[in-house]
Amino acid sequence: MTLLRQNFIIILVFFGMVLSGLIYLNHNQCRCNQKMKEQGIINGGTDETIHPRKSRCNQQITEQGITNLEWKQNTFGLRSSPGLLYNQQSALVGSRTDVASVTSWSAPIIWEGTFDSTLIDSIYKQQNLTIATTAFALGKYVRFVKDFLESAEQHYFVGFRVHYYLFTDQPELVPEVKMGENRSLTVLKVQSLKRWQDISMSRMEKLEKLIESELASEANYIFCLDIDTKFYGRWGVESLGRLVGVIHPWLYDTSRDKFTYERSPKSQAYIPAGEGDYYYAGGAFGGSLEDVYHLTKTCREQMSIDAANSIEAVWQEESHLNKYFLLNKPSKLLSPEYMWRDINASAAQIKIVRFTNVPKNYAEIRPNP
Repeated sequence: MTLLRQNFIIILVFFGMVLSGLIYLNHNQCRCNQKMKEQGIINGGTDETIHPRKSRCNQQITEQGITNLEWKQNTFGLRSSPGLLYNQQSALVGSRTDVASVTSWSAPIIWEGTFDSTLIDSIYKQQNLTIATTAFALGKYVRFVKDFLESAEQHYFVGFRVHYYLFTDQPELVPEVKMGENRSLTVLKVQSLKRWQDISMSRMEKLEKLIESELASEANYIFCLDIDTKFYGRWGVESLGRLVGVIHPWLYDTSRDKFTYERSPKSQAYIPAGEGDYYYAGGAFGGSLEDVYHLTKTCREQMSIDAANSIEAVWQEESHLNKYFLLNKPSKLLSPEYMWRDINASAAQIKIVRFTNVPKNYAEIRPNP
């Protein structure tokens, strides 16, 4: 009799715990649904989604803590249009045999000949994407704005929605450039700085804040580009990925012991000898808003630690970017076609120059040596 009573009590306790859990979950879901109604995410108490943004109830837990940013949802799935004609693919023969088209962690490396523009444009046209693009033009660098924007309008994500964000200390000198359909420019005033190194290191913080304040729920992808550059060929949706780095045009064919990583163990950007995958250009990187946000936030935090210890990495933000990419592998790499040295420079592997540095006298345009 005593054993039966004990078993009955155990069963009651078990069902009590289950019932309590169900009540808690139902209460929590109601609170979440109520918040979604207030935000206009659920219509009339039904499950019909009418807003593209995620609910704040769906918080993300990261190494940096909990973030409540609402990231604009990307539409996944590589859907091809019926009846679309394009070149047959081969499982045996690659279109390029002179370059590597994949990394050791299976990320694609994009070169001319490794994608079909007709097919890939058709796939991404269905997704109604917005690509945010940032550039900094401080001091005499404002002279590069016109060529940058005009050439971008000819070659950069043509046919897609692009919103440029230009940081400058001289907004009155920004030239008027005619934009195509679904293309726009926002000019953001920032203070002047006396050292080009400070300009370089301040970019990560400004990008982080821009994503937080405006872009997180407004764009699908972002690219951060140097202004002293010009487009000469297609830069399109083949470049899109979760986290995208560009292989540096001066160091793409050298061994990693020659990479100009930060070699001081005192710096947060330190990469020991014998480590490293590629050397990435600081003048072009991008990806999804969420991934680039974590990149900029991490680099800004690491540079702040260095600054507190009176340390400046050898190549400022580029050094910290390379450290970040070493620990957080890019999901896609762009070949040096996407950040070449100079339109007049040649190399056997470069079949097309898409984007390149503009020749200049650094001593003349930089505020300090």
